[in-house]
Amino acid sequence: MLHHLSFGVRDLHAAGRFYDAVLAALGYRRVFEDDTAIGYGLVDDEDLLCLKLRDDAAAPGPGFHLALAATTRAAVDAFHRAALAAGGQDNGPAGQRPDYGDRYYAAFVIDPDGHRIEAVTKAAI
Repeated sequence: MLHHLSFGVRDLHAAGRFYDAVLAALGYRRVFEDDTAIGYGLVDDEDLLCLKLRDDAAAPGPGFHLALAATTRAAVDAFHRAALAAGGQDNGPAGQRPDYGDRYYAAFVIDPDGHRIEAVTKAAI
């Protein structure tokens, strides 16, 4: 359904450091960058997530979060560790979420600009 998603950020360098770390834990990398944007994905010049430098950037309000697919529980754990080490705020440690299903394993963080992001897998143990 979605082709890509863009987030406005106030400090592109800081946001880039954060997303380099957390997205690498999930197998993604920078696929382009310029003075005002950084794109992440799997294929050069084909971004799935784009950070755009904006002086007036603000995270969406309550109820919005972006859930990123992880292939394994270890990747979810790595995402959470990387997020905290890169300046993110814990919003729910890595672990099972039985309210969402028997195999739902996720971690929740808030990035330096206030965007709420999650890494999740439903892979078997």
